[in-house]
Amino acid sequence: MNDKSLSEYVKLMRKEHNLTQVELSEKSGVGLRFVRELEQGKQTLRLDKVNQVLSLFGTEVGVVPISKFNKL
Repeated sequence: MNDKSLSEYVKLMRKEHNLTQVELSEKSGVGLRFVRELEQGKQTLRLDKVNQVLSLFGTEVGVVPISKFNKL
């Protein structure tokens, strides 16, 4: 995903796969409103639904270490 935000990534992948927002919502099993909010960068989204969408592109959200944090 590099330096792209989640919303940028989903929008890019949707376009690369020639899907409309409606088609993405149908194929992933989430509502159209959810897809729109995801692509607009809404701050609070259900993680399970985000992963439903991302699974179409062979990815998922998970825990990733951040280098600026030291061990607690």
